[in-house]
Amino acid sequence: MRVCGAALLALALAAPALGNDTMAQLGAGGLVFVANDNIQMASEDLYISPTEVRVTYEFNNISDEAQTILIAFPMPDVEGSGDFMVDVPVQHQDGDGVPLIANPDNLFGFATTFNGHRVKAELHQYAFAHNIDYSSLLRELNIPLAPFGDATYAALRELDDTDGERLAALGIIYRSEYDAGEGTEWDLVPLWTLRSTYSWQATFEPGMSEVVHTYTPSIGGTVATTFMPIKGNASQQQRHADYVRKYCIDDNIIATLRKKQITHDGWTDYPYIENWISYIWSTGNNWFGPIGKFTLTVDKGAVENLVSFCGENVKKIGPTTFQMTATDWYPPWDRELEILLLHPFDW
Repeated sequence: MRVCGAALLALALAAPALGNDTMAQLGAGGLVFVANDNIQMASEDLYISPTEVRVTYEFNNISDEAQTILIAFPMPDVEGSGDFMVDVPVQHQDGDGVPLIANPDNLFGFATTFNGHRVKAELHQYAFAHNIDYSSLLRELNIPLAPFGDATYAALRELDDTDGERLAALGIIYRSEYDAGEGTEWDLVPLWTLRSTYSWQATFEPGMSEVVHTYTPSIGGTVATTFMPIKGNASQQQRHADYVRKYCIDDNIIATLRKKQITHDGWTDYPYIENWISYIWSTGNNWFGPIGKFTLTVDKGAVENLVSFCGENVKKIGPTTFQMTATDWYPPWDRELEILLLHPFDW
């Protein structure tokens, strides 16, 4: 079923949201995800809004003995770019609304509890370029693994020519040429991808246990509406088809946009900007059996906005909220949860 709704979001390129809990083991190459035949995911309650993602699990240890396992929670990949626009929520606010700088190693304000108690998780971070792990090399050169930020760019500026050329040859960085009025200058721009996962040991006693995660999502987007079909334009028709497949856009959304289209100088624009939220739920398939009871609630954030996502038997339960419920449910193997939000914008 398709649904319409919306949200007020930051403008940025897309980055996937965090993923479902899974089991893992530490191997020579890092975390290795494994399965467990004794623990069922009895329920998952997933809430997604532009400002918060909250997921509550109930796990059932069906054995007669306590099960101690390593839990892994994958973080979003953060890709370096000369046009870095990923919305990384590195700030939060205190109770008085005063901006506070969050832990730079916890970019999304990730927190978790196990049976009501706060868990101290270990962060595993790696820097990849072309699917090769260059974490050790960057650490040797005293370069932070985050492919953005003042500290990273300052470290790159400190590199000598030999190290800079080496990183460029490996495709880890590129040299950006510019002239700010004082002749040709160069910046070294990070191209690597930061991959992060939190892990922690959990002991599941026989019976039920509860795990709760909260964090601030990373939002992607464009300053336009880019998916409307155009007859005779093959690339635009293909983009529309891609959006239909990814977000389950239906005729109601297309009709709404058509009614509000603005035509000038031979161009057609629409008074909305796109925003995207992704949630990786395929990592929840390592538990024994299906998810007993699954609930997804999407909050569009504002009544006047539009939203579209793929779901089954989705119902509107409030002015800005839509909900899907299912029993004995498996996350789709061929797609993650992708949410398209359209925010009205007065050009």
